[in-house]
Amino acid sequence: MSRIIAIANQKGGVGKTTTAINLSSCLAEAGKRVLTIDLDPQGNMTSGLGVDKAELEYTVYELMLDECSIKESMTDTVVEGMKLIPSNVNLAGAEIELLGINEKEYILKNAVDYIRDDYDFIIIDCPPSLNMLTINAMTTADSVLVPIQCEYYALEGLSQLIHTIDLVQQRLNPNLKIDGVVFTMYDVRTNLSNQVVENVKENLDTKIYETLIPRNIRLAEAPSHGLPINMYDAKSAGTESYRLLAKEVMER
Repeated sequence: MSRIIAIANQKGGVGKTTTAINLSSCLAEAGKRVLTIDLDPQGNMTSGLGVDKAELEYTVYELMLDECSIKESMTDTVVEGMKLIPSNVNLAGAEIELLGINEKEYILKNAVDYIRDDYDFIIIDCPPSLNMLTINAMTTADSVLVPIQCEYYALEGLSQLIHTIDLVQQRLNPNLKIDGVVFTMYDVRTNLSNQVVENVKENLDTKIYETLIPRNIRLAEAPSHGLPINMYDAKSAGTESYRLLAKEVMER
């Protein structure tokens, strides 16, 4: 039975796409069949997996407008055996184009249902906003994984995200649950990082992954080379932590 995980946080710059790319790659490295879906119009996951956004015939945009099949929308990535449904700036217009469509919240789900059993994991990178694309991701997903940056305002906006997840549960996808929170950009040298972790643990009634993703220069460099961290630098602290996170995800 496959698992579909949406990686979401409407706050930008929290390591959402970094987590989507590297968790997917480490799951594939562990022998899992993985499909990634880039639902962010910025297309950072697409380029971070070595796919040229300018060369694409079909993307998730054409898929959602029913201009191609889900198989046609898929492309290979630099990770052996891992497929991607890519994205580019065209997706920014999808909100408006979907306005008049019935059941528009279920467009992605209806497409993914066709190929769901072909994969062990389907990882969806959500845009940094709570819009119709994010809603589509949440109606498709079994669970939501929330990356949180270790900084002072970490909890701000999180309640809004949890409220959105609750609404989707009530109205669109009763099976959706919060997979857990992952701390990113953790700096072992600062008290602040430790305080944020403790603060979130006290205030959040949800699972928290034990793996902490460190603030790591190799992690920041990898996307500019179009490679996930385990292919860019197999021995870095970033690689080690995403392998541990993938192990935790597989064990849940």
